[in-house]
Amino acid sequence: MLSYSKDQRKFVLLMLLPAFGMTAAFFLWPTIYNIKNSFTDLSLLGLRDGGKWVGLDNYIELFNDSDFKKVVFNTLFWLTFVSVSIRLVLGFAIALFIESQLVRRLRLTVPLRMAALLPWATPDIVAVTVWKQIFDGRTGAINNKLVEWGFIDQPIVFLGDPSYVWPSIITIIVWNGLPIIVLTMAAALQSVPRDLYEAADIDGANSWIKFWHVTFPHALPALAVLGLLTTIWTFNNFIYVWMATSAGPGTFSNVLATEVYLQAFVNFKLGLSSAIGTFMAALALVFGIIYFRYVVTKRFGGLM
Repeated sequence: MLSYSKDQRKFVLLMLLPAFGMTAAFFLWPTIYNIKNSFTDLSLLGLRDGGKWVGLDNYIELFNDSDFKKVVFNTLFWLTFVSVSIRLVLGFAIALFIESQLVRRLRLTVPLRMAALLPWATPDIVAVTVWKQIFDGRTGAINNKLVEWGFIDQPIVFLGDPSYVWPSIITIIVWNGLPIIVLTMAAALQSVPRDLYEAADIDGANSWIKFWHVTFPHALPALAVLGLLTTIWTFNNFIYVWMATSAGPGTFSNVLATEVYLQAFVNFKLGLSSAIGTFMAALALVFGIIYFRYVVTKRFGGLM
């Protein structure tokens, strides 16, 4: 567990002040303006006139709307929890394989790291566009092979069938976002002191014991940071769902980010859209507070 003196804490906070200043300049005012709009009935068609103050009406409308509860569920469970969990577990497993003794003996570590970079180097929009072609119900490669091999009789509309739409979206997210997990965890595994493994070997520890008592504890800090960052990136993401399904079929795959867009630019309700954005910011803030309070300060000694 790391500990910091009072002077060290002051120095670190002083070094962070420019970043805090830039954040306040570019994000604080828009955030305040968005919160203000969330208490009005501002419309996209009436920007010049402004919105009338309606108090908590927008928030009451949201939380009484059963469709909005479905949107929150989609965001928290499917988009965030499931996709982040799969990426963390799968990314850690792949990193363990890349850094394993077998791969090292075969001298495949560097080629595998380079291969892991390919999905990450693909822009989100390009990745979604390519995967939409792969999932296509008429000409998609997956359907063609499944029919050819006799697994199905009729093509599956992966991005249009409620039974397959979320697994399909999550596949795209995992493919595009997995490399950052793999490469970061591979770097974390390289930092584990070799003498700890040697001491474990002397004590007669098997591979499973070495993993739980040496590898995993040293990889956990990096995994925790990746969990936080990946959650925030995914929670606020708009591109994957909108490009893949436009929140469909119907509104089946609608999430908070796409709901903000739909309310603002389809229904023209900027006030309601601002309320949704404020709700998203509040959720992200709660998660950040919990993380810094219970993970950073307790595990690493913290700066607070």
